[in-house]
Formats: sequence, structure tokens, C-alpha cells
Amino acid sequence: MSKTLTTIGLCRRAGKLIYGFDAVAEAVKPPDSKVGGVLTASDLSEKTKKEVRFECGKANVPVTELPETLDDIKQVTGKRTGVLAVLDDGLYRSVVNSISQ
Repeated sequence: MSKTLTTIGLCRRAGKLIYGFDAVAEAVKPPDSKVGGVLTASDLSEKTKKEVRFECGKANVPVTELPETLDDIKQVTGKRTGVLAVLDDGLYRSVVNSISQ
């Protein structure tokens, strides 16, 4: 298992992860958004990626595409989803940093 997936699993166990497009879109809405950043799966449809970037752009929330697929993410979340919101800035940075390692 990759370091990125391990870090996402940590976010889930800490209760700092929201998954699914609708739940994430609701969580990033200003002014009371507590989302540190949004992650998308590498094999997510271009249409959905565009919608995610649009919603996050309105709220000034960073979006990062993961090298992992929907099925890879399912291993750590238990749900096949391609859109994840991390509710902590530090944990979000940890996930992003683990991608480049």
C-alpha cells in the first residue's frame, strides 16, 4: 500500500475525511467551510473533475489529483469514491507531500 493511501486511511480513522461528490460539495461551501483540501482519484471522469474544481474554486479550496484509482481508494475508505475532502490543513498537506515521495 502506498504512503498516500496510508495517510488517507489515517485521515479516515481520525474522522477528518468526507467522501462522495455531493457531501464534499456541501462541505466546501463558504463561509463556514472547514475543508483543508480536496483529493480526486486519477480515473475520475473529466466531467466530475471539472465540477469539483468549479465548486472548490468558488470556495478557494485547493484540489489535488491523486495517482491512485477509485479501487485503490476503496481499499482504505471502504467505499468506491473518487472525491475526498480532508478536514484538516496539516493532514491535507501530509497527503499532498506523500504523493511527491
